[in-house]
Formats: sequence, structure tokens, C-alpha cells
Amino acid sequence: MLPLFFDSLVELITKTSTDLPPDVRAAMAAALVTGDQATRGGQALAIIAQNIDQAEACDGPICQDTGMPTFEVRVPLGANQIWMRQQIRAAVAEATRRGKLRPNSVDSITGENSGDNLGPGTPIIHFDQWEEDDIEVRLILKGGGCENTNAQYALPSELEHLGRVDRSLEGVRKCILHAVWKAQGKGCSPGAIGVCIGGDRTSGYLHAKEQLFRTLDDTNPDPRLAQMEASVMDEANRLSVGPMGFSGRTSLIGCKIGALNRLPASFFVSIAYDCWAFRRLGVRLDPSTGAITSWMYRENARSTPMLAPEVVAAGFPRTGREIALEPPITEERARSLKVGDVVLISGRMFTGRDAVHAHLMKHDPPVDLQGSVLYHCGPVVAKDGDGWRVTAAGPTTSIREEPYQADIIRTYGVRVVIGKGGMGARTLAGLGESGAVYLNAIGGAAQFYARCIERVDGVSLMEFGTPEAMWHLQVRDFPAIVTMDAHGRSLHKDVEEQSAAVLADLRHPSPQSVLE
Repeated sequence: MLPLFFDSLVELITKTSTDLPPDVRAAMAAALVTGDQATRGGQALAIIAQNIDQAEACDGPICQDTGMPTFEVRVPLGANQIWMRQQIRAAVAEATRRGKLRPNSVDSITGENSGDNLGPGTPIIHFDQWEEDDIEVRLILKGGGCENTNAQYALPSELEHLGRVDRSLEGVRKCILHAVWKAQGKGCSPGAIGVCIGGDRTSGYLHAKEQLFRTLDDTNPDPRLAQMEASVMDEANRLSVGPMGFSGRTSLIGCKIGALNRLPASFFVSIAYDCWAFRRLGVRLDPSTGAITSWMYRENARSTPMLAPEVVAAGFPRTGREIALEPPITEERARSLKVGDVVLISGRMFTGRDAVHAHLMKHDPPVDLQGSVLYHCGPVVAKDGDGWRVTAAGPTTSIREEPYQADIIRTYGVRVVIGKGGMGARTLAGLGESGAVYLNAIGGAAQFYARCIERVDGVSLMEFGTPEAMWHLQVRDFPAIVTMDAHGRSLHKDVEEQSAAVLADLRHPSPQSVLE
């Protein structure tokens, strides 16, 4: 029974995790050309481009958050869907064992990680029958950071900076722009969005996510929605949220809109946000063997590199103004740093995500954190003899730690926090009170940052699972940008306010974007 089906699925998962499709590569290449390399956004795009090439070259995860695997499967009449579901689950477990997927399936009651990406609801598998002989399997890997920036609006409503939002296409336009503005850098911009107009709350989100299976360069068959997609792309990029929320001309690389019928009492606008690491591929399979007969979204040949090999080999593009930091870091040293400084860290750092932060509010840390660097990161790790090796290590979204961060900085003497997307007012006040800084690393750049890690010196709190454990890392020339300092400055707050002013200007559509 389809002897090659399992192997084909493992290959699909591997390629989806490690190699971006051509349409996404083209969009990111265009953003790279548009961006000024001397700006923070330009530096971010340069690191992203290096990371894309590095991941494809080593078959490593593009982003350490390999997300929630969602499979869309079309099968001919008579196909054994029960057996196929079993094989897909087995392939997910095998890809996890090989380090192509990070263990991401967590019991919502106990917090226990299954370790193999299997559990109730994971992975997501949707079957549909069609009147063709081949089997088609499409896969999207959508990480938690961008999943958390999804949005759903119930119209009519009032939106900050945009005013009243009616049940109309103009109201839909305002919802989409508001969602892009709210995401800022938390979803690893520049991102892409799938949108559903209508449906109920459940079907709306599903249809919005299904829009992400469209290519970025296609044209919507509905001319009204095609016009809206084009106008949203123009206006969203005028917001100047920019790469990683650092400001810049590219905030969005794709907008795909669909519509479903709705109940008279309901008018939902559902938005599925995806990051620049837009991992989406598909295969057509032989119905008698399960072998891959063709790829979707890409050619069978290797992907075109984003950068010349010598540029990738050169690593982080330096300006000569970078500041070297070596832990332990004193309060005086932390207070000397200002928003906009680019730092290169060499020495010991510790990872800490949601479980670690919650643990530290009730228990003493397993290591001395005085003068330390705390990295919001859930790495992909592999056994290496008696020790461990990090294979992917980009930052996670920091705002989830806002309830804890100021207390942890004050109690344990943490001087540097690294993550992505910025943090809130409470953390900003805590930085000033204690003398510490927040650094923004480049979201999704898992291969780039893995190459900055010289070794793993140990691990604590392994009972939380590998993504949530506290890893003791030795790093060299780990680059990040000071975006919140001990003097009350926050780049994230500045960009949010500046883009909010542009959003308010977009309250009334331009004549060429009028949709009704």
C-alpha cells in the first residue's frame, strides 16, 4: 500500500522547513533591494537573506519555531484516509526526530511536551476528495509568533486611529490595515496575510489560513478582491513598520483575500498573519506508489541563492560602529548603551521562555543570573555524544514575558534581555530602575544565530521540554540591536506611534483605492 508515501511525506516536511518557495524568495529579494543597507531594517534584511541561504545549504530549519504543521490533502475516490493520516503522523514524528521540526506539541492541561509533535489536534490534517487519480499534499508551517498576531474583527466596530468600521469593503480595508499595524515586529515582519471576509468565527479563521496557500504573485479571480489586495499592499507598506518593526519601506510581502457567506447577524473579518519565513510547499504523489511525481510552488531544481556565496561567508555586515559586550555585564555598562546601538555579544548567555519565566517567579534560578544575558529563545537541539548541539536558535516573541520581566531583572540582576518584537511599559520602567537593556535579535534567523553559538555548556529545567528548558550557551559575536534602554527610550514605541500617525492618515481611502 503506497510503499513510498511515508518517505515522500518526510521529504515534504524537510523541504518545507528548510527551503522557502520561489515566490517568497522573490518577494524577500525585492525587499532586500528596496531596503537601505545602512539602516536597522536593511541590516535585518541582510541577516534574513543570509539565513535563508544557510538553511537551504545545510537542510536546517529556517526558523527554530517550526510552527504548527497544517496538511491539506486531496485524494482520489476510494483512498484509505485512515491509513494516510497514520502515515502523516508517523512522518511528522520522524521529521521531529531528525531535527527538521522542533517539538512543539504541548499538553494544554499539564504543560508537558509530547516530544514528537503528536497529540490531540497536532498535526492538523484536512482531507478532501477530488476526481483526479493523483494524491496532492500541501503543507504550511506557521510559527507561534505570527499565530499570536492573528486577528478577528466583528463589524461594525470602532478601531483606534481609524474610527468607525462598517460592514463594507471599506470596513474590511480598515480592519486589514489595523491588523498589520498592530502586528508591528512581533510577527517577524515583513509578513504576509490571508484574509477571510465573512463565515463564522471558526470557518473564517480556517479560510483566512487557506489563503496563505496561494502564491504571492497570483491574481485574485474576483476583481473587487484583486483591487483590495493591491490597495492594501500599497497602504500597508506606507505604514513604514518595516522589517522586524525597525521602520522601513517593506512591512508586507503579500495580501490574499477570500470571502465566505455569513449569517445576517454576523460580519467577521478574519486575518491569518504569516512571517517572512513563509514556509509553504506541496507535492503530487503517484497513487500506486506514493512517490513524488512533481512539486508545487517550486521547481525540482535547487533554489536560487539570495546572496553571493562570499557575502554569506562574510557573515554579519559590520559598519565598524558595533559595540562588544562580554558577560557578566555591569550596571554601568548596561546604562551606557542607547537605543540604536548594535552590539556583538561574546561569552555565556542563558535561554529562557515562558516556562522559565513563570518558574523564576516562584523559585530561585538554577544558575547565577547576576550580570547575565537572558535570551528569549526555544532552540532546536540535537544530541552530540554526551552533550548537545544547537541546530537552530532565533528569538521568540518577547511580549509574552511582559508580566514577569521587570521582576526577574530586578530580583536576579539580569542586565541584558534578548528577544524580538519589543516589550511593554512595565519592562521599560524596569530597565530604567535596575539598569538593563533589551536587545532585538532578527526573528526567524535561526541558522544565522546557530552559527554564533560555539557550544552548549549545559542545560537546566529540562523537565519543561527542549524548547522551554534553560540552555547554557557560549556565543561569539552574537549581533542584536538595542531597542529599549535604561533611559526610557523604546524604538518599538517610537515606530508604533509613527506608524499610527500614518494609519490615521489612511482613515479615508485615496480615490484609486475606493472599493465601492
